[in-house]
Amino acid sequence: MFIDETKIFVRSGTGGKGCVAFRREKCVPKGGPDGGDGGKGGDVYLQVDPKLKTLLDYHLRPHIRAKNGLNGSGNNRTGKGADDIVMKVPGGTVIKDFETGEIIADLIASGQTICIAKGGKGGRGNAHFVSSTHQSPREAEDGEPGEEKTLILELKLLADVGLVGYPNAGKSTLLSRISHAKPKIADYPFTTLNPILGQVRVGEGKSFVVADLPGLIENAHQGIGLGHEFLRHIERTKVLIHIVDIAPLDGSDPVHNFEAINKELELYDPLLLERPQIVVLNKIDLLPTKRLPNKIKKELSGRGYEVLLISSLTGEGLKELLYTISQKLDEIQEEELKQKEEDNQEPDLAPVK
Repeated sequence: MFIDETKIFVRSGTGGKGCVAFRREKCVPKGGPDGGDGGKGGDVYLQVDPKLKTLLDYHLRPHIRAKNGLNGSGNNRTGKGADDIVMKVPGGTVIKDFETGEIIADLIASGQTICIAKGGKGGRGNAHFVSSTHQSPREAEDGEPGEEKTLILELKLLADVGLVGYPNAGKSTLLSRISHAKPKIADYPFTTLNPILGQVRVGEGKSFVVADLPGLIENAHQGIGLGHEFLRHIERTKVLIHIVDIAPLDGSDPVHNFEAINKELELYDPLLLERPQIVVLNKIDLLPTKRLPNKIKKELSGRGYEVLLISSLTGEGLKELLYTISQKLDEIQEEELKQKEEDNQEPDLAPVK
């Protein structure tokens, strides 16, 4: 089961109590205080595990509690601290405060770790309270309480390329042809019910990750259809591949469908339209000629889009598509490296007059 959002409750451990105790030695009827400190409560951590792809574990077990530290004891013995809990999550997990909606952390890199709830310190035993005027203290501290938090875990897939388009536009077929992913394929809408990742190899040591997202429809940003649940997964992608069915079974206008999907992207997040978008006119094998695809290509190219003609079924145009995607990703990487170098350069100091 693919779970990309869940609510959890976490509580770190409470520190153990400090001890009130006195030495009992032969010939020393009233020994000094020797109460030990309480042990520290367990912390709760979140850590990225690249092997995980879903938040299912925490959907099934939403309450996470670390153990409390043990109490101190006589002879200055400190109570044992509780073990920490390390919760494994997939890369791309966003942690939000349930009450405020504030983003606490965005975990991306493998092994990235954050302490989400710190365990309480153990209380001090009475040995800490002795003084020249107070030789037999009977005071000790309780341990500090652990932290309690209600959180929202939200997964945003980490992919280089996102496939968007109407249901049944051919996204799953395309992913199955260019990668080893095996999405469910059928001739009816909403075949893909969960995002699917596929790794595409385009050369020796060169590859990229593609995410096939459930089909969008008009008003998806308002929760209509399945798109609302999965629009978040294209937020991290570098390039969008907009699949347009050139021969839709319902007889709708491909250009209108293209515009409708882009409108949904804009309503969800206007920044998505600033992302490089390659338009792919699919299913050209169903038309007797390429007259209509070429006409649409000319129209959309005039708007500044890069447009390609393909058939996911026969494989026509797929090599050109992969080359175009790879080239676009290389350009983006070069721009990012250039920007990083500029950001790391020290500013020139103006001469002192």
